[in-house]
Order: sequence, then structure tokens, then C-alpha cells
Amino acid sequence: MPKQEKGGGTFEGIKLLLCENPLPPLDEAIAAARAELPRSNYYTEPYSAPLRELIAERVGVPISFIHINAGSELILRQLFDRFGRQAHLLTPTYGLFPEIAQRYTETYLQPGDDFAFDLRDFEIPVGTTIAVIVNPNNPNGGTFDMSPLPALLRKHPDTWFLVDEAFIGLAGESVAHWVPQHSNLIVTRTLSKAHSLAGFRVGYAVLPERLAHELNDHNDAYPLARVSQAAAIATLEHEAKIADRALQLKSWAEALAEELKGLGVRTYPSDTYFFLADFAPHDAAELAEAMKQRGVLLKPLNDPRLGKGFMRITTALPEDNERVLQIMRELL
Repeated sequence: MPKQEKGGGTFEGIKLLLCENPLPPLDEAIAAARAELPRSNYYTEPYSAPLRELIAERVGVPISFIHINAGSELILRQLFDRFGRQAHLLTPTYGLFPEIAQRYTETYLQPGDDFAFDLRDFEIPVGTTIAVIVNPNNPNGGTFDMSPLPALLRKHPDTWFLVDEAFIGLAGESVAHWVPQHSNLIVTRTLSKAHSLAGFRVGYAVLPERLAHELNDHNDAYPLARVSQAAAIATLEHEAKIADRALQLKSWAEALAEELKGLGVRTYPSDTYFFLADFAPHDAAELAEAMKQRGVLLKPLNDPRLGKGFMRITTALPEDNERVLQIMRELL
């Protein structure tokens, strides 16, 4: 994970730092993982074939286009090792991308536009080796209309386009099924967010066949633990429940944002369970430190262009949200 976000795993309290889903894994996922424990002396099928088959079926692509690994961050790092010489980013963005790019340029999303952006206006600088679109975008939670993407792919055939769909289970239009038609399109996903499997470490990519083969050929043939693979399969078999939970999470986030507005905090639109908030004139880093001392771990943006007040807020369970608001009322 990005360097500035490490360290939340041992924190005892309300953890809103890493955009973790406050809901536990589905009961079906827990039961499937538990059932696999006695067989954990055996490897999974090579390259997690049953899970790849299920993902390929759900996405609508051949299994040869799927690569699975222990979390999407590992996949992203491998892709940037290959293609990250000159990245172009839509910023603010997921903090890992500026960290792993050798060099990068950026198209800056404007707070005055609520961080919305029309991809028809996405200009790719000459020499860009990989252009990144995070949809829904992190840290603001907004989505992009992806219909201009095919034209961008055709216009820039020598540039890889990476669409990071880490939060696609919450909102947004997936383009994963477009990969077989475009030789320069990559889509990455994780089961950590909408699917509540962060601790199981399951990520995957939909890539052109030759690149998927290369990644599979140069990685561990058994990337997942048996319990992780079982939990992932069980979760993907119950996507309707995930969709219902996504609506619940978004409603909690919207209620939290409304309460913050009542405290004089500027909040920005989101389609997910997290959103951006501007606590100006308060310093978000100082506020986050004060919250940490009171048992709440938050994510200040530390983006000088936005100002010192910006923070990413992730919903917790309603009772924890009330505790967060209680502390903020005291501090603000």
C-alpha cells in the first residue's frame, strides 16, 4: 500500500484510513474459507483455475485474459515495472500510482467541478507509456463516463491504458469486457473493497492475452491460499448480496456527509462509501492526529494544491459514525 498509509493494521479503534469495508465478509465466504482449512496442507489448482474460470465467465472474456494474484497492489507494481516509465494520471488519485511511476504527468481534477471530468477532454502527452483512470476515483469516490475510452485507445495505440476498478462493485461502468477488443487496455480489480475480503488478499487483472500469459508465467503458480480462493469464489457467487450491501454503505456515507455539512464542513459528491471533505480553516493533518488520539484513524490528503483542510472520509458502521461525529463536534 502507499507508504503514507501503512501502519493501520495494528490500530485499535475506528479505522477509516484505508477505505476498508466496515462490513465483514459474507457468511457464505466465511463458511467456504472455514471448510477449506483442513485441506490447507495442499496447494490450490495452478493459477487458481476455478476462480479464474468464474471471473472470466462473469466478466465475459476467455480465461486466458485473466491474471490472479495476492492483492491488486502486487499486480499494479508489476505493470508499472514494465510500463511505468512515463505515466499520466488523473489527480488526485490513488496514492500508490505517483509512488510507483518512474515519472508522471497529470491532469488535475478541479474541486470547483466537484472533481468531475469528461474523458473526451483527456489529453495524453507525447511519450506517455501508461495512462491511468481510476473508476470510481479514489479519493473522491466519483465515477467517469467511460464511453470516450475506445476513441482514446484508438488515438493512442502505443500507450497502455490502465483502468483501475478497485471500487467497481460499488458504482460505475466496468470496461473489463472491452479488453479482448483493445490490445492496449488493462483493467485491474480487487475483492478487498465492495466484497469485504481485504484480509484474504485477492486481486485480479483482465489483460490482453499475451500479457496475461506473461504475468502468469512469471509469478507463483499458486498465488492464493486455499481459504482465500474459497472465500473469493463464494463471494462472487453471491453478487446480489454485495450489490445490496453497496447501497447500504452508500446510504451510511451520505448520512455521514450530511452530518458533517451541519458542522460547517464542505463535502463533495461521491458514488461510493467514501468521499472528500474540506475542513478548512482547520488543518486536516492536525485534526487527523487529534482524532487518532481519540481512537479514530483518518486519511488527510496532504495535497498542497487543494489546501490543508482536505480529508478522505470513509463510512464506518452507523454506531461508529456517531462516535466519529461526536469527537468532531468536540474538536470543531
